[in-house]
Amino acid sequence: MSETLQTTDAAASDADLLGQTATAVRAAGSALRERFGEVVHHQTREELMRALAANDDTALDILRPRLTRLRPGAGWVEDELDGGALPPGEWWVVDPAEGNVNHLHALPEWAVTATLVRDNQPVLTVIHLPLTGETYTALTGGGAHLDGRPLHVSRAADLGLSIVATSQARPDEDEEVVRRVGSSITAMLFDALVVRTAVPATLHLVNVAAGRIDAFWQFAGARADLLPGALLVTEAGGRISDAEGRPWTPRSESLLAAAPGVHAGAVATLSR
Repeated sequence: MSETLQTTDAAASDADLLGQTATAVRAAGSALRERFGEVVHHQTREELMRALAANDDTALDILRPRLTRLRPGAGWVEDELDGGALPPGEWWVVDPAEGNVNHLHALPEWAVTATLVRDNQPVLTVIHLPLTGETYTALTGGGAHLDGRPLHVSRAADLGLSIVATSQARPDEDEEVVRRVGSSITAMLFDALVVRTAVPATLHLVNVAAGRIDAFWQFAGARADLLPGALLVTEAGGRISDAEGRPWTPRSESLLAAAPGVHAGAVATLSR
C-alpha cells in the first residue's frame, strides 16, 4: 500500500473516530445535565471534593468504557490538574466535568471534553456544552467545527479594539504565578478593549476559535484544560504559543491563543 493511501486511510479512520467520540461525550454531558440546577452547598473542602468527584464519576462511568472500546490500546488521563508531556503512544485526555465548580454553583459555564493524543500531538477533540447542546470538534488537518459548521478565528488586527480573556489561577497555585496573572490582567486592561476573567479555560478557547473573542492567555495550567481548545483554535486558523511567543507544548508554563492579527500585540503586552 502506498504511503499516500495509508495516510488517507488513517485520516478517514480518525474522522470516523471523531464522530464516535462525540457520541460518547454527548452521552456523558446528558448525564451531567440531569444533575444540574440546584446549588450544591458545602461547608468544608472535603465536602467540596466529594461533590466534585461525584460529578466526575457520573461522566466517567459513561466515557471510560465507551472510549476504551474505541481505542483499547490507548492510555487514559483524567486528572484535569495534571500537566507535562505524555509517554509515547495514544492517550485519551479527558475532563469529565470541565468547569465542575461552576456546575456545583448552578452556573452555566461547564463542559465535557475528550481529546485523543498520539505521540504528544492532539489528533482530535470534542468539547460538548450540555446546557446549549453545542458540540465543538476539531481534527488535525480537518478543521474546527461547531455542530458541523466550520469555525474561523476573528479578523481583528488591533489589540486596542479586541476582547481578550484569561482564567484565574488555581487556589493552590504558586504565589509567583498568581502575581503574574494579576500583572497580566492589569497590562491588558491598559491595552485591550475588554478583558474577561472567568473559568474554565476551555470555554474561552472555544470563543477564540469561533471568532467571538480575539485572544486568550493563561499562566501555568493543565493538560486537560488546554489541549482541547488549543487544537480547536489551531484548526480554526488561530495562533498558539506561550506568552512570550515561543512554540507551545503541554510542558510550557503559559499559553496564548489568538487571532493572527493580534497575536504579536498580545505577546508584547504579556511580556512587559
